[in-house]
Amino acid sequence: MIADDDIDTLDPQQLREALRAARAQVTLKSELVARHERAVAFKQTVIDKLTHEMAVLKRLKFAATSERFSPEQKSLLEEAIDEDLEALAREVERVVPAAKDSNEKRQPKRHALPAHFPRREVCHEPETTTCSCGCALKRIGEDVAEKLDYTPGTFTVERHVRGKWACTKCQTLVQAPVPAHVVDKGIATAGLMAHVTVAKYIDHQPLYRQESILGRAGFAVPRSTQAEWIGAIGVQLAPLVQAMREDLLGRRVLHADETPVAMLTPGLGKTHRAYLWSYCTTVWDDIDAVVFDFAESRAGRHARRFLGIEEDGSGGWRGTLICDDYSGYKQAMAAGVTEAGCMAHARRKFHELWANHSSTLAEQALKLIATLYDIEREIKELSPDERLHIRRLRARPAADLLHAWLMAHRQKLPDGSATAKAMDYSLKRWAALTRYVDDGELSIDNNRVENLIRPIALGRKNWLFAGSLRAGQRAAAIMSLLHTARLNGHDPYQYLKDVLERLPTQPDSRIRELLPYSWTPDSAA
Repeated sequence: MIADDDIDTLDPQQLREALRAARAQVTLKSELVARHERAVAFKQTVIDKLTHEMAVLKRLKFAATSERFSPEQKSLLEEAIDEDLEALAREVERVVPAAKDSNEKRQPKRHALPAHFPRREVCHEPETTTCSCGCALKRIGEDVAEKLDYTPGTFTVERHVRGKWACTKCQTLVQAPVPAHVVDKGIATAGLMAHVTVAKYIDHQPLYRQESILGRAGFAVPRSTQAEWIGAIGVQLAPLVQAMREDLLGRRVLHADETPVAMLTPGLGKTHRAYLWSYCTTVWDDIDAVVFDFAESRAGRHARRFLGIEEDGSGGWRGTLICDDYSGYKQAMAAGVTEAGCMAHARRKFHELWANHSSTLAEQALKLIATLYDIEREIKELSPDERLHIRRLRARPAADLLHAWLMAHRQKLPDGSATAKAMDYSLKRWAALTRYVDDGELSIDNNRVENLIRPIALGRKNWLFAGSLRAGQRAAAIMSLLHTARLNGHDPYQYLKDVLERLPTQPDSRIRELLPYSWTPDSAA
């Protein structure tokens, strides 16, 4: 670099060379600046893109998605979203390392690991405890970081030793009897059979998958053996399910719904559509119970059979059934069962019009129906009499307003249009849809049983099909107990393990002690 004082001493040639050098230096710096600006612009573009994707994912995760996803679908979606959010956050850190500090401030607080978990210490100490100056180092403390570990299930073996005692004088042999088991002379404990059963009907793991999983744990139990266990368990649990059905038929109000399940057609190697019918108590009942009933079709006779109604319409249950508009329930209504409709079904038809076609009429209907649901949210914790009083005071005028609005706009619409069909659904079922207004024990909709039946829809994708009518009925019985146990806040595995241990010796007079809503962990033997 030439100093200012030296410029006057340079000849023209030296000045030209100095100017060329200065121009080259300026060009180099300009290129470096331009390259830096391009890098900054590229990184900013990446950051903006990732930020937008994160915003979209967070909006999907935290926005109300009840109309688009079932709870299971939403759970799976949120898992994928959480994975994507973490990946995007890592990508932002890679592009802009300084972003890590700002992101850490927004991380949720980590929960402490449970104190009852067993701890295995892994010590990390310096290779030498002698300082470079030759002095011995002194330990002044430690830092502890806990990481959660998991080891897949491992097998253990119970050795049941039955001592033989003999009297040398009278030659008498005394030995403790063989403990009663669900499967006589079987190799599995109640715990292992409960694990296989819960894995199949709660975690939706078919037996062929469980054979592989158990094989990785050290002992591959053949699926045929597991199937034998399931068959035996289904037979043993049948009295419990029958007792639950009797308890349900003792209630004044029930929910009902049905969902299709494929069933193998014997001898043809094909499947046809069978149905799993579901019946449960209301959210305000003093027992929480759901009973599944497997049938080879959707015919109304299956609902009558479960409710105990004879072919001529005599006998059986005579309460109020909350259900959709399926014609299969109409035979039960003709026999004397009172019908209560599902407002959620009526609302769903308007929501589809609003979501898919931005219908202004559908939007108005949704707002009117939302008023009814707002009232229900406010009174859900009240007693039946208090609910009835508020419904007659507030819900009845709101329902009348909705009815008048439907009647007025229906006259302006041509028959056959989507909006007309949505309105006709509500108008034709108006008495059933609003029956809850005059009964404090009725729900406004049938969402309770629909939520209970949704795990079945997830499971059937893994089961593929029911092998026979008997297999479907056995599955329905087992699922009735396991889902009712979960409904009552129990661990299905702990519940079933205890039931299988006690059931072989449980007197018939005390069978109801093992029902999920009567059983408690403290009562486990």
